[in-house]
Amino acid sequence: MRQRLDPIIEELHEVRREIAKRFDGDIHRIAEDARQRQAREGRPVWNPKAASEALPQTREPVERHG
Repeated sequence: MRQRLDPIIEELHEVRREIAKRFDGDIHRIAEDARQRQAREGRPVWNPKAASEALPQTREPVERHG
């Protein structure tokens, strides 16, 4: 039986393929383009700290022992 594909996930994969094709799969060129867009638009493309602060805290933090 074939698994149903999530259309949102499929769209994300398609965008990823288009970006990779535009930059010949060169991650350095992709990152440079993201940095240029970030500077031009005056806002970060993605900010991990802001993203984590936007999420509601639903669990107690896990203690890690090294």
